[in-house]
Amino acid sequence: MLLTVAGLVLVADIVTKVLAVKLLTPGQPVSIIGDTVTWTLVRNSGAAFSMATGYTWVLTLIATAVVIGIIWMGRRLVSPWWAVGLGMILGGAMGNLVDRFFRSPGPLRGHVVDFLSVGWWPVFNVADPSVVGGAILLVALSVFGFDFDTVGRRTNKPATADANGAGDGGAG
Repeated sequence: MLLTVAGLVLVADIVTKVLAVKLLTPGQPVSIIGDTVTWTLVRNSGAAFSMATGYTWVLTLIATAVVIGIIWMGRRLVSPWWAVGLGMILGGAMGNLVDRFFRSPGPLRGHVVDFLSVGWWPVFNVADPSVVGGAILLVALSVFGFDFDTVGRRTNKPATADANGAGDGGAG
């Protein structure tokens, strides 16, 4: 399920970016719902909210490490909910990595295509809310006791001491 979710996010991200580059002109927003929701083509050399501009190669290496880490973790993954959350993050990270590797100005320095603008929020792409949504899902799963390597919810069983009282710290 991890790779299925990641693949769906990756395909949606790549297809929408290709369409945005083909159909939109930089600096010329296209109104969807007044000025509140627009298609606005921008190229982002930084991270979310244009942070870390000028450190594109560092962001590329970090995203590559995240992708490798999620794939490595996926070997022990049992929970379908964790598969969905990690798949969303993996697909989003890979979508932006495609831009970093293959878009201008060149490998490891490519600018990410952003094209969705909602209100005062910075312009983003399909990968961005996927990464954020996946991270929120993982936090919620952790808070509510769902581990990535178990199918159901974690139960808090009381610790049991052995018959000789060895579990009571020696008072006995």
